[in-house]
Amino acid sequence: MKGLLVRSSLRHLGGHPWLTALSLLGIALGVAVVVSIDLASDSALRAFERSTDAVAGRATHQLVGGSSGVDEHVYRDLRLRKDAPVSAPVVEGHVQAGVGDRRTLTVLGVDPFAEAPFRDYAKGEAVGDVGALLTEPGTVLLSGRAARALGIPAGGELPVRVEGVNKRLRVSALLEPADEDTARALEALVLTDLSTAQEVLGQLGRLTRVDLRMRDEAQATRLAATLPTGTELVRASARAGTVEQMTRAFRTNLTALSLLALVVGMFLIYNTMTFSVVQRRGLLGRLRAVGITRGELFALVLGEAAVLGAVGTVAGVLLGVLLARGLVGLVTQTFNDLYFVVSVRGLALEPLTLAKGLVLGLGATLLAALVPAWEAARSPPVTTMRRSTMEDVSRSRAPKLAVLGLLVLAGGTALLTWPTQALLPAYGGLFSVLLGSALLVPWVTERLSSVAAVPLGAAFGMLGRMAARSVRTSLSRTAVALAALMVAVATTVGVGLMVSSFRGTVMSWLDTSLQADVFISPPSLVARRGTATLMPGLAEHLRSTPGAAASSTIRVTTTRADGVPTDLVAIDFSRTTARPYRFKQGDAAAIWRELEASPDTLLVSEPFSFHRKVGVGGTVRLATDQGPRDFRVVGVYFDYGSDVGTMLMPRSTYERWYEDRGVSGVALYAAPGQDVDALVASVRERAGGSQALLVRANRSLRQASMEVFDRTFTITQVLRLLAIGVAFVGVLSALMSLQLERARELAVLRATGLTPGQLWGLVSLQTGLLGLLAGLFSVPLGVALAYVLVHVINQRSFGWTLQLAVTPETLWQAMLLALVASALAGLYPAWKMARANPALALREE
Repeated sequence: MKGLLVRSSLRHLGGHPWLTALSLLGIALGVAVVVSIDLASDSALRAFERSTDAVAGRATHQLVGGSSGVDEHVYRDLRLRKDAPVSAPVVEGHVQAGVGDRRTLTVLGVDPFAEAPFRDYAKGEAVGDVGALLTEPGTVLLSGRAARALGIPAGGELPVRVEGVNKRLRVSALLEPADEDTARALEALVLTDLSTAQEVLGQLGRLTRVDLRMRDEAQATRLAATLPTGTELVRASARAGTVEQMTRAFRTNLTALSLLALVVGMFLIYNTMTFSVVQRRGLLGRLRAVGITRGELFALVLGEAAVLGAVGTVAGVLLGVLLARGLVGLVTQTFNDLYFVVSVRGLALEPLTLAKGLVLGLGATLLAALVPAWEAARSPPVTTMRRSTMEDVSRSRAPKLAVLGLLVLAGGTALLTWPTQALLPAYGGLFSVLLGSALLVPWVTERLSSVAAVPLGAAFGMLGRMAARSVRTSLSRTAVALAALMVAVATTVGVGLMVSSFRGTVMSWLDTSLQADVFISPPSLVARRGTATLMPGLAEHLRSTPGAAASSTIRVTTTRADGVPTDLVAIDFSRTTARPYRFKQGDAAAIWRELEASPDTLLVSEPFSFHRKVGVGGTVRLATDQGPRDFRVVGVYFDYGSDVGTMLMPRSTYERWYEDRGVSGVALYAAPGQDVDALVASVRERAGGSQALLVRANRSLRQASMEVFDRTFTITQVLRLLAIGVAFVGVLSALMSLQLERARELAVLRATGLTPGQLWGLVSLQTGLLGLLAGLFSVPLGVALAYVLVHVINQRSFGWTLQLAVTPETLWQAMLLALVASALAGLYPAWKMARANPALALREE
């Protein structure tokens, strides 16, 4: 008997290839989106971790200094101690290759005689003269993979750019590690000696850090107590943890958005399995009548879902890998724009991620099929064999589902208003709002379709009334299709409004922040962090450019705030009265007076205040060149350039506590009547060619800033389109199901005089009504989602205050999107129905 049931299931799935294919496509798309996002973000993080591990090696602790690093005398004194731990000096920085794909490379300067306990670069073979590293200045070692990609042979020249300055290095040998992991870790690494690295990176006399291997914590405690002022002992593992924490919110939001596609796909699975039950209601009823148990029937339907789920999930995982190859570039670009320098040369196929995709796909499919399987098993044989029973049950159940939907919405609202910074309750509330709204759809659809019969009848006559009535009488099908389309379009509306609101807020912030007329800075490898410095003396030279009435300078560097590496901004406002910052609270003039009067005060950005839970009056401990120092927070300013937070202090305060005298950028204010373009030309001429500089007028910098913003949301737009694609498949599947179910009914209409054109019009009106209803449902839900995204999820993720702007264009686009999606999905079913032969459809009657 079981064999008969299996053959029956396979015959049914094979007998409806289009519906089966659409179901598989829906599952595959949903799984592919989740897998691709996971693989892309994990690949970027793994690449960073590999490069971090490669340069950190087996160090247990590190000696670090202030913003300018560690004085090299600290290492010398450490080696002379009787109880000196195993140690190795390191100079580390980033350069951009001047050939090939101009990839970012990590320069690692080391002492070859101290390296053995920390890093194993010599495993495998080296091609070339390794000894030249010790005897010739300006020589480096490069991995064989990187050399081949850049087209550089052993003994060849490697041109690089460092903070806008072009330099040339000689590749004396190529490293060819024997194992794959080491080869991938060294793919973006340039290995050289300390003096060459110091010269290339402009860190003469300074070390980035000193790597240590401690026997135990007691030795570490003794060393920490005797360190010179301005030097700290930290754990080597702290860096990786900081990076994971820095990108957690970004990756969580991408994962949640990708799960929406899977949720929409679940509606499709539910629709497919329910149709499968309804289409075979006669057969299932007869099977029950001849002795098939409820358990066997339940297993039959669930088994079909498992087969669909397995095939669709495997296809989805494979599709996800292909999709990830495209998305990894977008994720990497976002990481480089916002967080850190990372070079991803390939996709890391993590078994855990692939397994998670398989579990999600199969789990979602079986979960969506539970209700249809349960309904097929619980119905008495005589009821199962009547088609009208299904619709009677659907209509009688609609009010109960609506009440349940209201309860779910109430629960979601409670989760969203829960006073916590955790993201999980926020996403739980968001998905509860989606689910609650979907549960309201059947009852609202039934009411609105009854109301729509009057205007449609007045406009299109009998066909209009029939179209409205068919939506109501096929509620079990149309409600699911409507819910899927509603969720997808509402997601588009919500994310669209969030992005436009974010964009508007950032543009308003830029209007306030970019008050100068000309901005000058060296090129930086991370878009939002201009930590590169101008050549010594160049800043003062440019500030005296004729035509500039006022000027200010900025220094952006990284220091440890309460043990966490954080961006610190030092600004010199001594030659201008402009103060381009807006504060979250308090009087701006009073804040500036207090900041400039006290040498131990600073400002923090809104995200810093949110993440670190530090407000006005609180203190932040900074690692300075004079040792750890507590600074009092006197203001919290709006800043949308960093989601991890920044700190700001006057240049005079910075120079008191730090030895660094570098300048990262200059802002010039044009004199009255001075042409800005002419001033830009004067600055470029005055700068000369010693250092490549970005000299941009106000409008150009504003445009470049918005380009970075738009780039970071490119992946969000891709996910929105994929969710719409899944919903489109769902609507097409639902309409094809209706076409097959109503074949006899429509054949009777054809036999009684309805022309193919009228039949086409009937189906088109029905799909148009479905699209209109989906659009009407999605607009309020989309606005609600936008509110949640802006005021709850964004706030808890990044700490930014955004102004929600509901634009009529976005709402009209949602209506248009729903109508177009349903109209396109209805083209094939309408054509199929119009061409159907009434005699064949009536033959079984």
